[in-house]
Amino acid sequence: MSKAEGAALAGVVVLALAWTGFGARSIGTWAMEVVWAVAGLVLVLAVRRRFPLTRLLCWLLVLHALVLCYGGQYTYAETPLGEWVQHWLGTQRNNYDRFAHFVQGFVPAIAVREVLLRRSPLTPGRWSAFLTVCVCLSISACFEFVEWASALLMGGNADDFLATQGDPWDTQWDMFLCVCGALVSLALLSRRHDRQLSTTV
Repeated sequence: MSKAEGAALAGVVVLALAWTGFGARSIGTWAMEVVWAVAGLVLVLAVRRRFPLTRLLCWLLVLHALVLCYGGQYTYAETPLGEWVQHWLGTQRNNYDRFAHFVQGFVPAIAVREVLLRRSPLTPGRWSAFLTVCVCLSISACFEFVEWASALLMGGNADDFLATQGDPWDTQWDMFLCVCGALVSLALLSRRHDRQLSTTV
C-alpha cells in the first residue's frame, strides 16, 4: 500500500470520528463506542514501519471504524440505517447492532490471521482458521464483559451502550454473529489475504 493511500484511509477515520462526534446524540455513549476505533488507529500508526499491514486488512479496519462511528453517533438501537431496514423487513428491532457484531468477527478474523501467519509457526490451514475463530470469539466475549461491567456501574444509564432492545439473548446473539462473521471472512477472503501476505514485507 502506498503512503498516500494509507494517509487517505487514516484521514477517512479521523473525519468520521470528527463528524460523528459533533453530531452524537450522547457524547458519552459515542466515546465508549469509538474508543476502539481510536485505539486501533493509534496502534496501526505506531507499528506501521515494524509491522506493515496488508492492504486488505487496512481497508477492513477502516470499514470497522466507520461501523463503530456510525453506531456511536446515533446509538446502535437508533441508527437511521437500521430503522430503515427494520421498516423494510417488518422486524421488531433495529438490527444494526447485529450487523456490527457480525463485522466484529468479519474484520478481526483477518487481523488475527495476519498476526498468526506472520508471527507464529502456523501456516494457512485448518489450525490457523480454528485458532482465528477462537480468538475472535474470545474478543467478543471480552466485549460482553465490558458491557456487563458498564451495566453494573451505570445502571439504567448504560441502556444506550448495551442496545439490548429487550432481548434476553442479546449476549448470545452477539457472540454467535461474531463467529459467523469470522467464518464468512475466512471463507471469502483467505486466498486474497494469502496473496497479499506473500508480498508484504
